[in-house]
Amino acid sequence: MRQSIITYFIGPTNVKGPRIKAKASGGSSVTLSWDHAMDIAGNHRAAAKALAEKLDWSGEFVAGGMADGARVFVDCSGEFGDGFRSGDKA
Repeated sequence: MRQSIITYFIGPTNVKGPRIKAKASGGSSVTLSWDHAMDIAGNHRAAAKALAEKLDWSGEFVAGGMADGARVFVDCSGEFGDGFRSGDKA
């Protein structure tokens, strides 16, 4: 089973500016400073990509939003494993 990457915003503190954190379900993570030159989607994408590169993952990742504002990135290249493709028979 493939791991997903979840990214979420960390607000500024008295010591640190705003950040974006990417975390894999296996526990690995990276935290990047918020890049004000990018939009929200770009910051989430950059964090997910940084974590994928750190873990030496390759593939085609798609993103989806979560109710709390976090984003989830899943590798959809190759076989779908135990997932599904819309329109497939169950």
